[in-house]
Amino acid sequence: MPSSPMPPARPKLPSLTGLRFIAAALVFFFHASLVFISMNPFADEGVADGFRWLFSKAGWMGVSFFFVLSGFVLTWSARPGDTVTGFWRRRLLKIFPNHIVTWAATIVLFAGTAVPVQVWLPNLFLIQSWFPDPAVHMGLNTPAWSLCSELLFYLLFPFLIGPVLRIRERALWGWAAAMVACMVAVQLVTDFLAPASPPAPGTDVTVWQFWFGYNFPPMRMFEFVLGMLLARLVLAGAFPRVRVLPAALLCVAGYAAALEVPFLYGLTLTNIVPISLLICAVARADADGTPTVLRSRTVQWLGEASFGFYLVQQIVLSFTRTTLMDHRTYSVPVGIAVIAAEFAASLVLGRLLLVCVERPLMQRWARPRRKQPAAPAEAPSQRPLTHAS
Repeated sequence: MPSSPMPPARPKLPSLTGLRFIAAALVFFFHASLVFISMNPFADEGVADGFRWLFSKAGWMGVSFFFVLSGFVLTWSARPGDTVTGFWRRRLLKIFPNHIVTWAATIVLFAGTAVPVQVWLPNLFLIQSWFPDPAVHMGLNTPAWSLCSELLFYLLFPFLIGPVLRIRERALWGWAAAMVACMVAVQLVTDFLAPASPPAPGTDVTVWQFWFGYNFPPMRMFEFVLGMLLARLVLAGAFPRVRVLPAALLCVAGYAAALEVPFLYGLTLTNIVPISLLICAVARADADGTPTVLRSRTVQWLGEASFGFYLVQQIVLSFTRTTLMDHRTYSVPVGIAVIAAEFAASLVLGRLLLVCVERPLMQRWARPRRKQPAAPAEAPSQRPLTHAS
């Protein structure tokens, strides 16, 4: 990777770790509210529909947050002199072990031998989102589709960081606006030019529209690059001082707008600016040493488990609702208790993935081996005779 013009010592951003758990929780409640696959546990149709409506865009918002955050954090933590292979090794170790464990758990618990090879093989290698067939890109452990985009981000980051670092400070805002404009263009193309196809399950759009406008990895690159540009702006001191609370309230407003606009435009567009402001506000607070509740020990504990929590929550929800409860629905108090138990189980399993899988493998393999210092050369007259031969 190229040498970085940014300061070599950069403050840590623990509040962003805490914020990751909130985003993962949004994805959980989105999946728990789904009616068309019987994840919603409420018998009262009004309550079930209200729960579904309230969290109907929460999953989209959480995933968009993760994509912007990936670009931001990788740029913030980029190390001058790091190697491409070293970077790739660390990122692959970060995602693949947890993914393989949850992939195998899904096969054992639900799929058995009935899953065709054209479904389980792309899912195993995290290329399923490159296929428009929903049976492929939404097959097995559904949340893993987003890892296809993350994998593309990691592959391209070593080649993007140099050009991004070379952008002049006064041009950064223009490039950030261009990324948002490209996101708008993607949805316009999706809306008006996508080929006709059957409706995508649980959505108001077609299969091709949902895949191209949401799942297709190259179309999510704009959020990742936007995160990279935002990191540059914050590091350069060029991002305005926005407090965390107003930024969070703006995210609420963006989410409310997402509930009202046409489906495609609520996937990412209404939330992208509020998400960007919140990430930068939280990062700026950490950099300035401003205390936030996100830095508390409890929230940090939750944030550290957020990746594992994200990967296991759909497995827990599906196993609970299909195997343990046989799709039965319940009164409001019991339904709330069911969701709370599913949430707690997902959190425990996510923490176990962190402690038993992710951390040990990262500690063992993520760091390059230290080279043994070469022994000083001896003068010919001082070498043992036994070495003369």
